[in-house]
Amino acid sequence: MFVKICGITSEEDALLAVAMGADAVGFVFAPSPRQVAAGLVHDIVRRLPPEVMTVGVFRDEAPQRVVDVVNNAGLRAAQLHGNETAEHSRFVRARVPFVIKGFAAGDPALDHTDDFGADAILVDSHAPGSGEVFDWSLAEGAPINRRVILAGGLTPDNVAEAIERIRPWGVDVATGVEAEPGRKDARKVRDFVRNARAAAPRPYRGDENARPFDWQEDDV
Repeated sequence: MFVKICGITSEEDALLAVAMGADAVGFVFAPSPRQVAAGLVHDIVRRLPPEVMTVGVFRDEAPQRVVDVVNNAGLRAAQLHGNETAEHSRFVRARVPFVIKGFAAGDPALDHTDDFGADAILVDSHAPGSGEVFDWSLAEGAPINRRVILAGGLTPDNVAEAIERIRPWGVDVATGVEAEPGRKDARKVRDFVRNARAAAPRPYRGDENARPFDWQEDDV
């Protein structure tokens, strides 16, 4: 089970997420209470283990700027979390190692995910970063032959139920493991990772013939 802790704003929280077993950490460059500067992210990324996926999160940003920020900051992936077109997504994917394309639950575009050329798709609520839980039945229509990451209102208390119901390849959390906006709670991060791992289905949805972290070898 791929676990991403998003909304990282400090080196302390990045190291905490890694120490608690997260596979990926996300840095938000879009307008948000958790928005960070590229220079700070560059300094944090240099101190993280090489096997950790570091993700820059963008919303409706110019494709070339996404590429420039990801590469200059030393990140391993871009998450496109807005209304980016398939063309923009493919442009970014041709220039960075790994792309996650975010969609709102129930978005008709989920029927055309192949057009975006992303390595994984993320299904979130209609208000990303709000911590709101959406109707999980809307995520049941996500493609079964793709790496699906579930987000939106996940917490240590509900992540197991979400995994058991949706059977995603991965889960993503930000507000659900915070002590306050922009600062993580060590106990919540620990419990989230532990509960997600315990609920992980076998095989992984959309990746039945691969180990959950094959991105490390195949895509980076």
